[in-house]
Amino acid sequence: MEPILNSAPFSPWEPGIFALFAYGAWVLVIVAVLLFISSWLGEKKPSPEKGRAYESGIIPTGTARLRYPVSFYLVAIFFLIFDVEGAYIFSWAVACRQLGWAGWFQILFFIFVLIMGLVYIWRKGGLEWGPQAKS
Repeated sequence: MEPILNSAPFSPWEPGIFALFAYGAWVLVIVAVLLFISSWLGEKKPSPEKGRAYESGIIPTGTARLRYPVSFYLVAIFFLIFDVEGAYIFSWAVACRQLGWAGWFQILFFIFVLIMGLVYIWRKGGLEWGPQAKS
């Protein structure tokens, strides 16, 4: 019985790879030609009304820049940090039997560093959401 996979080294001129690159090149050429033709043949009538920002049919007033409080960004950063770490812990849980005791001690160290980061954030006041009392 012959093996399914060919053990020959990878060749950039393999028929499947060449067809993929040729297809990609044709797609890029066609898209470039269509964009050029549409910009060349399309009407160009600039006006101040066309340059105005569209806000669902309402004429915008003021600036679109809002000042968010720092706690908003802290919540976003904390979510990203703890969500990514949760993904690491989940992936460790899937492979915990194969990792053995070395993997167990590594994830314990990882969780310890995570808890120390949480304690640091807590002590610095990063988890205080309410208004600050003036003293």
